[in-house]
Amino acid sequence: MDGLTRDGVADLLRANGISLTLQRLAIAQILLARPVHLTAEQVLKRAQKIMPEISRATGYNTLNLLKEKGLVRELVIDPGRIVYDSNTTHHYHIYDADTGEMTDVPAGDLKVTGTADLPSGLVLEEVDIIIRVHSRQGQA
Repeated sequence: MDGLTRDGVADLLRANGISLTLQRLAIAQILLARPVHLTAEQVLKRAQKIMPEISRATGYNTLNLLKEKGLVRELVIDPGRIVYDSNTTHHYHIYDADTGEMTDVPAGDLKVTGTADLPSGLVLEEVDIIIRVHSRQGQA
């Protein structure tokens, strides 16, 4: 989805059965025009610069809709931090706890050799890996 124009984002929304509104288009363009990792608050703040009348409810509803349609992934970094990732291809992440920055790691760069035995009746849906790092500064 790298480099999508406003019209390209609108076409992508329509192709996924999403009714267009100016608010949805503004929010989707922030997330889908280029690969990003943003919290809901960051998306809302950017959207309100474009359209100050966008409400929190509209922001969260649109994020949930984009997630349901598979256009963004929701990454739970920790219980208080959820990030929306516009790169929906199979990949992993490095999370810098000092800066809050997320970096994509191509799936081929990390080898997952097996998974735990699952309880009866469950099937593996996805493996999500977030590698958490922090600066060595200040360590003895």
